[in-house]
Amino acid sequence: METLKQLLMYGIDAGIQLLTQPFYYISILFVMLFYRRQVLVERKLFHVKLHSWGLQTWRTFLGGLLAGIGVSIVVAFLGISLSLEAIICIWVTSLILMLFHIRYLCFAYSIGLLGIIQFVLGWFPNWQPEGWISHVTTTIVGLDIPALLALSAVLHFAEALLVRIQGSGFATPLFLEGKRGKLVGGYHMQSFWPLPLFLLVPAVSGGSVLPWTPFFGGDAWSTGFTMMALPVVIGFGEMTQSMLPQEKAGITSKRLIFYGAIVLALSLLAEWWSPLTIVAALAALLLHEGLVWYSRYEEQQRSPIFVHPIRGLRVLAVLPNSPASELGILAGETILKVNGKLIHSKEQLHSALRQNSAFCKLEVQNHQGESKFLQRAIYAGDHHQLGAIVAPDPRDGIAVGLKPVSLITLLANKLHIRSKRGSSGSTTTDGSEEAGFHSS
Repeated sequence: METLKQLLMYGIDAGIQLLTQPFYYISILFVMLFYRRQVLVERKLFHVKLHSWGLQTWRTFLGGLLAGIGVSIVVAFLGISLSLEAIICIWVTSLILMLFHIRYLCFAYSIGLLGIIQFVLGWFPNWQPEGWISHVTTTIVGLDIPALLALSAVLHFAEALLVRIQGSGFATPLFLEGKRGKLVGGYHMQSFWPLPLFLLVPAVSGGSVLPWTPFFGGDAWSTGFTMMALPVVIGFGEMTQSMLPQEKAGITSKRLIFYGAIVLALSLLAEWWSPLTIVAALAALLLHEGLVWYSRYEEQQRSPIFVHPIRGLRVLAVLPNSPASELGILAGETILKVNGKLIHSKEQLHSALRQNSAFCKLEVQNHQGESKFLQRAIYAGDHHQLGAIVAPDPRDGIAVGLKPVSLITLLANKLHIRSKRGSSGSTTTDGSEEAGFHSS
């Protein structure tokens, strides 16, 4: 009971400490900027807003808060702790990596890289740098890399859960150029969650002793414990042309669990036998990149589903609170008839809707290939295409190319969206060209 009271007191102190952490506010600001950028891209491409960046920020904030509490409980039993110098070292490494690509905002990359640097520094035990370099190298050498990799693994478990629950809700539809130059529809799925972690730290003296024995830290816990706050950001990024966002999010979630389990096992073994530390650090980096490569390869091998069909119009996305949404039309379904008239273009859809200005009847083919019949009154101000974004027509001649986003381009808020003139145009926007997973 005394330990529970002590944990509660330390938790309140850590919560106050979190409010003074600039990195936590930086992470929330980063999430806000990213989602605002996403909305700007949607407006530029489709002249409508599919998401609300404020609502998305609020949802990810709440999801990250709950996930952070869960991760903190798991980490408390593992005994993973960090010093203030280690926190700054990890964050600085992550921010430097973000200058090259936004998906490098990841503990798997920053801790893996620090583990490799620590291994290299071990080759030069007599090297004695001066000034701030000496302080940095001392901090890196003193890092408990196996424990930090275990923390990264647990964060990936939390990310897998959040991707499963919220990942598909943040998908942005795009028009892309397929393997053979044919226009196809696709989704850019990317989301970030700011997590507040409350980590137990061994006390120098005078603290309550934990009633359990943490795996990491050994005898350091015998003198008691205290608690500190650590803000982190986790997230994922995927591109899909061959799956619905819900299906892609489910597959990504399973792979993140698989990745986290391997990294956690290697980190526990490295704590038992230290020479395995470099193996665990390399595995965290290489397996992460392997998942990125395999996801991209998988998309190239599968046939796209958001293509212009032989009959009707394939639905790529549905606007929230639109007539199509109220009718129950889903992404991936095909609108065959409107008011009894077969359609095969957006112009025909618009013309068929105008035949009856007060009512519309639809025949829609669902994912199983079966027809369903829908009807609804039409009101003034309703979207002229029912609020459905359909797969691109080959005659549109507009595709979207995604360029990697760095921290600098995100802060500059440059979209770089342009149309090329000619028989086939293209639109280019900054994004995460390489599908991947992030957790930091």
